[in-house]
Amino acid sequence: MTAQANPFIERLIGSIRRECLARVIILNERHLRRILRSYFEYYHDSRTHLSLDRNSPVPREVEPPEHGRVIAIPQVGGLHHRYCRAA
Repeated sequence: MTAQANPFIERLIGSIRRECLARVIILNERHLRRILRSYFEYYHDSRTHLSLDRNSPVPREVEPPEHGRVIAIPQVGGLHHRYCRAA
């Protein structure tokens, strides 16, 4: 492997550090794995990505106002939220 890491991986690791690990005190390896698993779920299912035109890797449908009020669903232990409409 070269001295320079893949820029995509560097960006992912930076996101993990800024959006997750800098805000949580890790107690042990098991706790770290649980936090990372939760973060990856959020990262793929809910987090917006500029390269995907502000959508997530698992596409989300636009929900019109008729579908109800907006609610926040806590993710990654409450560090982040997914917003959707509740009927």
